[in-house]
This record gives sequence, structure tokens and C-alpha cells, in this order.
Amino acid sequence: MDNGLKIIFVFVDGLGIGSSDPATNLLCGDRFPNLGKMLASATPLDARLGVDGLPQSATGQATLFTGVNAARELGRHVEGFPPARLKETIRRENIFSKLRKIGKSCTFANAYWIDDPHRIPPRRQSVTTVMSLSALGKVRGKKELMEGKAVNHDITRHTMHTRGYDGELIVPETAANHLIGLAEEHNFTLFEYFLTDRAGHARNRDLVFQTLETLERFLPRVGTFAEQPNHLFLLGSDHGNIEDLSTFSHTSNPVPLVALGTFAEKFQTLETLADVVPAILGSFS
Repeated sequence: MDNGLKIIFVFVDGLGIGSSDPATNLLCGDRFPNLGKMLASATPLDARLGVDGLPQSATGQATLFTGVNAARELGRHVEGFPPARLKETIRRENIFSKLRKIGKSCTFANAYWIDDPHRIPPRRQSVTTVMSLSALGKVRGKKELMEGKAVNHDITRHTMHTRGYDGELIVPETAANHLIGLAEEHNFTLFEYFLTDRAGHARNRDLVFQTLETLERFLPRVGTFAEQPNHLFLLGSDHGNIEDLSTFSHTSNPVPLVALGTFAEKFQTLETLADVVPAILGSFS
């Protein structure tokens, strides 16, 4: 039975639930009220997954987007791009493929500044790239970005001029509108923002402020998607980082899962990254 549900999932890399000390956690205080309000409603998820060591991107994202505890499967947390063994798990178990099997349309909203949307060098394939190429056959490229049918990874396109983009920058609210428009055409739409993780590693307060200010404007507008019937907004992460500027590394903090709109209550009792995909699938049944 088709319940007509539409979901936007905004994945924010390296966003944990940190301390209440504004000296190390710039998400505290009143500088980012929209982010603060959204995160205050979040369900904390365990990103450690029962495996020793700090959570890392490859295994954390694979777990978040497959429902398989990738760190336990590999016996360790794996950083960066997924290795061959993990790629096989992603191709077999990813959320796009699982949703398509039950007749739901899916898309990855991110644009790649490329002309051929079917080919990405294997060594540069992130978890989201692997699942998009495997389940959807391609990613979005230059054409979709210029038509407002995709969103750049930095939201405003400010990092793209070094790659040959000579167009205008856009404001976060415009990017949010592009994402919402795309999501209205699909049952499940994923957007990935990873500059939070880069800013956290850099421990550059100006860069962290810039990154969070972009999200402060972008996320509330995307969140209005959930105000419509049969619409659900989700925000999740893979591990902590930007919430603790006392360290260059990731953290073992829990990560937030924000759920707004239809069936939001289904996501408020989850416990780990591995619980998210089953909850999404259950929302469509």
C-alpha cells in the first residue's frame, strides 16, 4: 500500500552532540538559534557501534545508509573512502536499492562538477557515491546543478570557482528551495553536507562559524518540508567532530537524529546508526 510519504534526509558529516561549554562547542549559546532549536529535539544515536576506537566516516556512513553494522562487520572503524569489502556491502544493502525494491523512487541530490554522470574514479567514490552508482546508475552533474535540479556539496557553490564554475553564488535559502523541489518528485531524497567534518578537523573557528552559519540558514528552510501532510524531514550524522574544537580528531559523542513531520515518532526511540534504515523502510509500510 502506497501511503504517499516523501522524505528528505539531510546528512551532516561530523556533527555530534557535545558539551554545554561554548569555549569548545560553538553550537552552544544563542549564536545559532535555529540549529540549537533543531538539535534540542534530536534523538541521540550511538556512533561507536560496539567497536573500540573513534567512529570514522566510511563505516559510520555505511552503517547509517545500509542498516548493517559495518564497523562490527570489518572489526574496526574505517575512515575516508570505503575499501573494496565495504563497497560490496554498500552495493548489496544500501537504502536506495531497498526502497526501489518496494517500488519507491529515490535520488541523491548532490551535484558533481562533471559532464559524465555515470563515471566517478573508483578511488574517489564515497559511501554515497557507491550507493548512487550501484542503485541509480549515475549521479547528478553540471547540467542538473545549473538547472536548479541539484545542490552543491557546499550549499552556496562558494568552493566551486577553483573547479571551473564561473556562475553566481546562491544563498542557503535558494539551495534549500532547490532541494525541496527535487524532493517533491521522489519518495526519498538524500543530501550530503561534509564541510562540517572538514571544519572540525581544521579547528579553525572562523571556518567553523562560516560552516554553521550556512546550516543555520539552510536547515530551517529545508525543515519546512515537514509541514506538509505525508512529508518527513530527517537530519543525521555519522560521528562527532565539529561540536568539540578541543581536538582535531573525531569524537565518541552520540550523533543527533532529528525527525520532523509525518511518522517522526518512529525515529524517536532509535538507539544506534544501524537503526535508521529499518525505521525508514518501516515508514513506507
